[in-house]
Amino acid sequence: MAKATKNKVNSQIASVHLTSKIWQTVVAMLGVTFGVSMYIFMNTFMNGVNSTQDDLAFSNLPHIRINNETDQNTYNPAIAMFGGNSLVNIRNRKSIQSENNIRNTAQVMSVLKHQKDISEMTPQLNVSVFFRSGAKKINGTVSGVEADTQDRMFGSAAKVIEGKWSELNYQKPSVILGFVLAQNLGVKVNDNVNILTSDGVSKNYTVAGLIETSVKDVDKSKAYMNIGTTRQLLGKNSDYSSDIMVNLVNRNETSRVKAALQPSLKYNIETWQDANQQLLAASQMRSIIAFAVSFTILLVAGFGIYNIMNMTINEKIREIAILKAMGFSGKDILSIFLMQASIIGLLGAVSGLILGVVLSTLINLVPFKIAGLTTLPIMYKTEDFVLAVLFGMLTTLLAGYLPARKASKIDPVAIIRG
Repeated sequence: MAKATKNKVNSQIASVHLTSKIWQTVVAMLGVTFGVSMYIFMNTFMNGVNSTQDDLAFSNLPHIRINNETDQNTYNPAIAMFGGNSLVNIRNRKSIQSENNIRNTAQVMSVLKHQKDISEMTPQLNVSVFFRSGAKKINGTVSGVEADTQDRMFGSAAKVIEGKWSELNYQKPSVILGFVLAQNLGVKVNDNVNILTSDGVSKNYTVAGLIETSVKDVDKSKAYMNIGTTRQLLGKNSDYSSDIMVNLVNRNETSRVKAALQPSLKYNIETWQDANQQLLAASQMRSIIAFAVSFTILLVAGFGIYNIMNMTINEKIREIAILKAMGFSGKDILSIFLMQASIIGLLGAVSGLILGVVLSTLINLVPFKIAGLTTLPIMYKTEDFVLAVLFGMLTTLLAGYLPARKASKIDPVAIIRG
């Protein structure tokens, strides 16, 4: 018998087995369908949650932050002069007062411009202050910013709910307050608010707008001013800043960019992974949980397919014996039952993909009004669909292989005599 003819006969026999017990086939297929659909749903939902969390976090968090925050207490002048082998006894050691700020901002930014992985950068001057309005006095922070670059990095203009972000383009005595901070102070747009620094400098500013970032800790304690106006408040020169915020083309490349910048900059370079270990850990844990749940569902579906294939073989054991007596080899029998498993897996995977997309779409319509969201977040990724089909097919083939291998080793003489 020619190979092509034999394959055709094998596929016909597999088709007959599938259609003769249609409900068994449907049940096996539904197991794969449910597993694949849950895999799609769980991963698209977790992708959406992770993406939403990242959007919220990176609305105020740069990929890399450059600052001059050093620990002055680590310096020991005696050891620096005489070496570590000397016996040193210093009483009541004091640290020399030093400002942890960047005094040559333009020079640092010129170095950054030569790094092709950097997509955007902006200087900031962050100052701890007291906001005062009448008898109310609230501790908070003023961020002096360059309005345009700040907006490109963090989308700040879109978060202004009253007034205009563009007011910060001009070096004038105006400030944009966090929405909750303004409520607590009892002020609104065009009102005046007094800002008092730790050095005792006190100035009045006009409220040019209100901003809502969906991060309550920020909205209740932070305000934004033009960086030049902030420098005037502190009495500093035009090259003075506390931080330089940097965004990359790919935010996961921070380690490589940090290593490339470190020899050129004497300042501290802090990546978002260093500053937010909990953000990275939470995202990874959710992805692991989603994968574990989906894999467990597919594994359970695999056991169901194994049981159905095993039952089919036991029911058709005399037919298998007759086929082998007619000249069908063990490989042919294995091929017949693996074809059945493949068809079940393929049909189940395709229907699972459709059901998974339907479930995800329905979940995406569920109202969920919190932190700037309107519905539950869903995000599709091509690799999730590919992996779902691969896992579904692989689980089905593995579940079908063991019974098929058992069928291929049946001794036709013993079965017919028995």
